[in-house]
Amino acid sequence: TGAISSLQRQLEIQESQLRRTKSEKEMLQKKLREQENQLQAMSTKFCSLREEQEHAEMMVTIEKENCSLRQVVTEQESKLAEQNKLISELQGTVSQLQAEVLTSRHLIHEQQRAQEAIQSQAKTLEHRELQARVALECITSRFERYRSKIIQATFSTAGSKAPQAEVTDEELLEAMQKIINERMEFHQMLKQKGVR
Repeated sequence: TGAISSLQRQLEIQESQLRRTKSEKEMLQKKLREQENQLQAMSTKFCSLREEQEHAEMMVTIEKENCSLRQVVTEQESKLAEQNKLISELQGTVSQLQAEVLTSRHLIHEQQRAQEAIQSQAKTLEHRELQARVALECITSRFERYRSKIIQATFSTAGSKAPQAEVTDEELLEAMQKIINERMEFHQMLKQKGVR
């Protein structure tokens, strides 16, 4: 946004300079037309003179004025050419600044779209994380209930001692394995005695 503001300020300055240069160009053209009209008026005046002496004197005066006017016209045309060149350069600068402003706006729009997409993905991930946490809590709760039932079933068998502290998974597994081994031994003994 700062870059766009800076570019727009530069654009306004260049456009102001362009308007000022065009105004100067119009003023120079107006002066040029006035001087051409003066030259035309002098020529008309020269044609209206009939007396030879006045004609000769007027001819010299007109020639001097014509030389002066030609010099002024040449200078004005040179200035006008410089103004036209400056106008062209300013128009090029204005076009470049306008293109940079459009590019900056496009980049900002793309960044906003990317940010919106990232925010949408973040919301989706947050929702999924919440769902995963709820599912994890549910599974953990079920697992703890199931583990509690296993502990209860394991240590409630005949000959088992109730645990005095919290049972680790390894201790629970050893207790279950012990019960399974004892039942297998008991089953083998019954088979050997022929009891079904």
